[in-house]
Amino acid sequence: MNLDWIPRDDELKNHDLWADEFFGTEPPCTTYELRPVLDDRGNEVDGLYSAWIVLNNPRQFNSYTTHMVKGVIAGFHKASMDRRVVAVVFTAVGDRAFCTGGNTKEYAEYYARRPAEYGAYMDLFNAMVDGILNCKKPTICRVNGMRVAGGQEIGMACDITVAADTAVFGQAGPKHGSAPDGGSTDFLPVYLSIEDAMWSCISCEMWSAYKMKRLALISKVVPVIREGGAFKRNPAVITDRHVDGGEIVYGEFVSGEAGKKAREELEKAQIEFTLLDQEVQRILWRFTNLFPGCLMKSIDGIRAKKKFFWDQTKLANRHWLSANMMVEGFLGFTAFNSRKLTGKDVIDFVMYRQLMAEGREVDEKLFEDVLPKQI
Repeated sequence: MNLDWIPRDDELKNHDLWADEFFGTEPPCTTYELRPVLDDRGNEVDGLYSAWIVLNNPRQFNSYTTHMVKGVIAGFHKASMDRRVVAVVFTAVGDRAFCTGGNTKEYAEYYARRPAEYGAYMDLFNAMVDGILNCKKPTICRVNGMRVAGGQEIGMACDITVAADTAVFGQAGPKHGSAPDGGSTDFLPVYLSIEDAMWSCISCEMWSAYKMKRLALISKVVPVIREGGAFKRNPAVITDRHVDGGEIVYGEFVSGEAGKKAREELEKAQIEFTLLDQEVQRILWRFTNLFPGCLMKSIDGIRAKKKFFWDQTKLANRHWLSANMMVEGFLGFTAFNSRKLTGKDVIDFVMYRQLMAEGREVDEKLFEDVLPKQI
């Protein structure tokens, strides 16, 4: 059939909503980079790429500022609309942290006691999580260190997690003036048992990458400590699969004097991400060799379960988190932000509870009583 007579516009359209003003090169910023897809022999594949969205704020453990949040939103949309992109890799600069959540300096010095401003910020945060969950490409969280608090939440929004075995995972909200309502209260019960999800959310304990793999939160853990030309597992974590006194200890941190020595060894270790990046490339190559439409329909079918719970509460949580900035958010973030001046990063919780039990009015005097004192 000859259809040459039908008018056609063959010029490719640009569907990207965002320009590049939200990306940068100097921290704190978010960077966006296209990297060629590599085949199973390490050769570059012509015309196909992975999009790398990278949090670049290593001095503050890659915590995201408002501008960085905009960069993440822009990055996932840009990758979605780029025909050449096979998948997105979400990661960060350095070897200490993927992300520790929102920037506590910005929270304490600007958003605390400005609930309307924090509400506007939470609109952006929600859009960041939505941007990951709605991305039209598979998303891989490459965890190069701590994935804590809001960092844990945006990481769990991704489809696949590949972690360095030096990484730790957890929440910090109830200890520092917030609640893990940016995704953890929604996502963790999907991944973990209900009580593991509960304890992870409220205890503020840090759990190892091996433990998170055992509990099925993440897909892959790889060694990143190089010693004598070979890689060795994280010495600070028990990686022998055995039971001690009826308790599964695989993935728990080494305790006592041995744990202290292991942590000292870890501090001096040479960190190299060769195996981590090889695993990321292996996943990217697997994605490349699948029908793109069938791949994304499969992914969206599983994402729908995460999105269901996220969508139920994200707006109500946004309003509560905004209001919380008037009292407990202000106290928690102020204490953490002033820790170098006071030597403490938390308030006097016992006194705060005692004053609440007395029915004390929340005022400047109460704030003064429970906040750490300057040394």
